[in-house]
Amino acid sequence: MAASRILVIRLGSMGDVIHALPAVASLKRSFPGSALDWVIRPQWARLLEGNPYVDAVIPFDRRMGRLGESLRLLRQEHYDVAVDFQGLMQSALVARAARADRVVGLGFRQARESLAALFYSTRVHTTAVHRVDSCLELAVAAGAASQAREFPLPPGTPEGVLPEGKFVLACPRAGWEAKQWPRESYERLAVLLAEFGMPLVVNGAPESAAWLEGIRGAKVHLSGLPGLIHATRRAHAIVGVDSGPLHLAAALAKPGVAIFGPTDPASHGPYGGTIRVLRALGAVASYKRTKGIDPSMRAITPAMILEALGPVLSGAAAEKRTA
Repeated sequence: MAASRILVIRLGSMGDVIHALPAVASLKRSFPGSALDWVIRPQWARLLEGNPYVDAVIPFDRRMGRLGESLRLLRQEHYDVAVDFQGLMQSALVARAARADRVVGLGFRQARESLAALFYSTRVHTTAVHRVDSCLELAVAAGAASQAREFPLPPGTPEGVLPEGKFVLACPRAGWEAKQWPRESYERLAVLLAEFGMPLVVNGAPESAAWLEGIRGAKVHLSGLPGLIHATRRAHAIVGVDSGPLHLAAALAKPGVAIFGPTDPASHGPYGGTIRVLRALGAVASYKRTKGIDPSMRAITPAMILEALGPVLSGAAAEKRTA
């Protein structure tokens, strides 16, 4: 079915937006003459800067006095199809507010909030395991003729101070504590990496400065999203946990290691094959947002990380010797 106007809804978070990029590229490539708009929360809109497959970014701001403006912008246009990649009641209502001729989303059993499926005219049951592939299946259900596994991301902007040479980048803070790696493990990793002449840089938002500065031996890099993108592009390798910065690094095809515990790397892991996943035997994907670091995360040691990074570090050392 031809679609001249397409609306995409993926409000956030960072990892969710990145996971949807190939599906959106697939839609635009399948309908090259179409206009494609993306509804997104303002704090993640910079992920779409310069995206060749997105014609307009519509900020969805829930703050008092701004929600009405967001909805007004949606109602100004007529869309042939709207695709809700989020699967929440909120995102489904956004799709309905746009009054698209057809609204595509996940069915009752797969939508993150099952009642969201009530607002879809086309309910899709995806069979893919990873979130990226599930989004691609939704795009195909919306009419995409092919699947383009592309992650168009902006170049980022330098922020803060980074080492002049090669470094390993980590973003220790995750959305919830159970899937974080212990701070003392980062300290030991910093010592091990220093033996290779490779500093460990820990990135975070300015409000996390005090926490990050407590990681002895690591260099602290504070930035917003553009600075994180720039630092990730510059990094020689990354060490990540299940969080948006890890998915950013995977989308940029950076080498590195990902530490997983209470979430399943099959569905939520780094996409693309450049980042190796370490997970303790017996780790259970509970997704419980418990206080305290999950024991399965503590089971991954700095020595294991160093061993997994071995080929990347050896290559850097060889380059240094021949320089």
